[in-house]
Formats: sequence, C-alpha cells, structure tokens
Amino acid sequence: MAAVDLTTHPGHLARRLQQAHYLLWNTMVSEEVTSPQFAVMNALVAQPGLDQRTVGERVGLDRSTVAEVITRLGRRELLHKVRDPQDGRRFLLRLTDEGLRTHRRLTVRTARMNQVFLAPLSAEERTVFFDLIRRVAAAAEDLRDPADQAVTRG
Repeated sequence: MAAVDLTTHPGHLARRLQQAHYLLWNTMVSEEVTSPQFAVMNALVAQPGLDQRTVGERVGLDRSTVAEVITRLGRRELLHKVRDPQDGRRFLLRLTDEGLRTHRRLTVRTARMNQVFLAPLSAEERTVFFDLIRRVAAAAEDLRDPADQAVTRG
C-alpha cells in the first residue's frame, strides 16, 4: 500500500496551520492568555453583557470549552459574571478594567503576529485565503453534532 500525500488533506494542513498559529501566539502574543480566551474577550469588547451561550456561538466554541474559558478568565479577574435580571438562570459577562487593558495590549500583539503569519501571501492572496477559510469554516458549522445545534439554536 502506498503512502498518502497529506498535502492534499485539508485536516492535515489545518493542523499544521494551527501548530504554526499556536507557536506564534505563544511567542508573540501571550503565554498566559490563549487564543480562545482572547476570542471570548474580543466578543465582550464588541458587545459587553453577552451571555455565555451567545459568546460561544460568536467565537465558535462548544458549550464545555466556552464554560472553561470563562471560568479561567474569571479566576484571573479579567471578566466578571452578573446574574441576568430578566432570567435568573443566565449570567451576563463583562470584562473587568484589567480585562479591557489586557485585551487592548493583546490586540496590538495579535496584529503583529498576523503580519508574520500571513507574510508568505500577497495582499490579494490574503483576501482569497480568508474568503476560502471562512467558507470552509461556515460549512463546517453544519457538520456539528445535531444535539449541539439544537441547544445552540434552541
């Protein structure tokens, strides 16, 4: 049996891209705040007061992952939760002042990291690259577990 050409396997290439991103993130952005944590913080900068489920939907994290991210950010006092006055079962999330300062600092670093990450591509190629990976990512949302979709859409 012959070996498979993994350069034609999107999952293999996506994993390699993720490894490169992880390395750059840890060296150029932060060893303390992860990329998913930054995504949650960014969603709360864009719209303070979102609930946990909505934040997870906005940043593409499943329920258990977003819960863990929020717990970790809360422990570091970068965000706080307040009970929703309209629905006592829900918590609304806001960044603390330290969370806002951390987000601001990391935003500058992520911009530099993205320049390094995308350096092999021309401006036109970047536009095409983002269009293609956004389309694949959007289509991948349809492949999620139907139970997760029911909870997410419910």
